[in-house]
Amino acid sequence: MRLPSLYFVAMFLIGSTLVSANFYDEFDITWGDGRGKIINGDLLTLSLDKTSGSGFESRNEYMYGKIDMQLKLVPGNSAGTVTAYYLSSKGSNWDEIDFEFLGNLSGDPYTLHTNVFSQGKGNREQQFHLWFDPTADFHTYSILWNPKHIVFSVDGTPIREFKNAESIGVPFPKDQPMRIHSSLWNADDWATRGGLVKTDWTQAPFTASYRNFKAEACVVTSGKSSCASSGNNPPWLSEDLDNTKQERLRWAQKNYMIYNYCSDSKRFPQGFPPECNMA
Repeated sequence: MRLPSLYFVAMFLIGSTLVSANFYDEFDITWGDGRGKIINGDLLTLSLDKTSGSGFESRNEYMYGKIDMQLKLVPGNSAGTVTAYYLSSKGSNWDEIDFEFLGNLSGDPYTLHTNVFSQGKGNREQQFHLWFDPTADFHTYSILWNPKHIVFSVDGTPIREFKNAESIGVPFPKDQPMRIHSSLWNADDWATRGGLVKTDWTQAPFTASYRNFKAEACVVTSGKSSCASSGNNPPWLSEDLDNTKQERLRWAQKNYMIYNYCSDSKRFPQGFPPECNMA
């Protein structure tokens, strides 16, 4: 039985041509037994209750892309919940690029958790608090993934850059196409204060909302990339951080980063991972 489709107005870059289309079938709800919904064609919601959460994934696979999604997170007492929005490949040596939003008690800040997996290895966590209330309105969460680096951005402000460090032996996601995924689920064994604060099910259902998906990406079909087949490389495929964005990155990390694996000496007593030493 085919799962119901999600609807987005999306923008795709195929080769160097920007194509605008309505994608009724771009995403599938993959689990949740009706807890994922579309409202008026352009708003997606995922819900979580004591029985189940919910999630969706893209039908297309991508090999590099510049991807935006607007999210409005679970309001109120969201302790124990996790809203995950990420790219991931398949298999035991998978690649993955993660945004995870860890809920909290009313009035406390959300924790934005980021991670990068390459060849099945992660443990590259950086965490942030945000400079706004992510439950009050929609905000844009973006991933730029090209051969040079992976950049996580919030409302156009870079918060994290993971550079391609293959030259010093660090695997980089470049050989496995990935799909876009999102899910809302219960993780009260670890999500809020290390699992000390549990989910208050009297507040359920918990709901996160999505809109304005945009992807400028190389779509992979039958092992072939739309960018490679076009013979034209779009500008984002070689995009770097200019001076202004580098300054914004430093601002975000100085003022809003609350955890960086590259400065956790207790976790790495024998020395930090090699990518941590890159300028």
